[in-house]
Amino acid sequence: MVGFVFPGQGSQYIGMGKDIYDGDDKARELFKKAEKALGVRITNILFNGPQDVLKESKNAQVAILLHSIVCFELLKEKGVIPVCVSGHSLGEYSALYAGRVISFEDVLHIVRFRGELMSEAGRKNPGGMCAVIGFAPDKIEKIVKEIDGIVIANYNTPLQIVISGRLDAVDKACAKMLDAGAKRVIKLQVSGAFHSPLMKSAFEKFDKVLSKLEFREPRIPIALNVTGKLTKDVYEIKDALAKQIISPVRWVDCVIAMTEYGVNRFIEVGPGKVLKGLIKKILPDAEVMNVERLEDID
Repeated sequence: MVGFVFPGQGSQYIGMGKDIYDGDDKARELFKKAEKALGVRITNILFNGPQDVLKESKNAQVAILLHSIVCFELLKEKGVIPVCVSGHSLGEYSALYAGRVISFEDVLHIVRFRGELMSEAGRKNPGGMCAVIGFAPDKIEKIVKEIDGIVIANYNTPLQIVISGRLDAVDKACAKMLDAGAKRVIKLQVSGAFHSPLMKSAFEKFDKVLSKLEFREPRIPIALNVTGKLTKDVYEIKDALAKQIISPVRWVDCVIAMTEYGVNRFIEVGPGKVLKGLIKKILPDAEVMNVERLEDID
């Protein structure tokens, strides 16, 4: 059985989706529909950059979402249908669209708004993120508890954890983890301390908007980042989606939940191959492919 996974922020690159736009009429209509809904020439940013404009949260998030949705729709047209879905952070919104929980226009607007709020929160409360490689989660959790101002943001693989918080606290924790035996620490090029309490202002505003948005019952189960579990409960989905901005992404649990549901083949739908790499670290024998170009779908 096939499960779809959708990438998050950081997977964007200039030119993504251009071959699909040029080569498929339905895809081109979706891109144009998105531009009309947003009032933003997002395809110009997608195809031409510049990089510093594309990587802004308000642009990167909606660009990745749109590319993922277009790829999903083309797969669906070919008869490739998932039994369940999940997405990493931002990718959860693509998953909700795939599950028919949120409409095309609503998901575009809410992701654009999410990106703006997160950029604003990052400016008001500067912070950073760092990936810790080759260090057991329980040891990372112990160090995080000892240092004020940081939290765990992502459980990406059994041996890749991301921490998030104040810049000084992140630096202190990274040094301590290296001393304690971590193989590597990698500072992430992000505009804020995502999935941490420093995003509280974004969470509060976003939660109010989400509460007014129409959510439909998903046609297939969705593995939620906040819980790491599959669900079709609309209230649980809406609650988890709001909390996601300030809560850790339990990606390992999401992947395991999908396999326990019967998924034996994963397709990463959207730009890049980040999730493909993470899934292979979680489940070395898993069958994983990514779909981001027209030739991948054909």
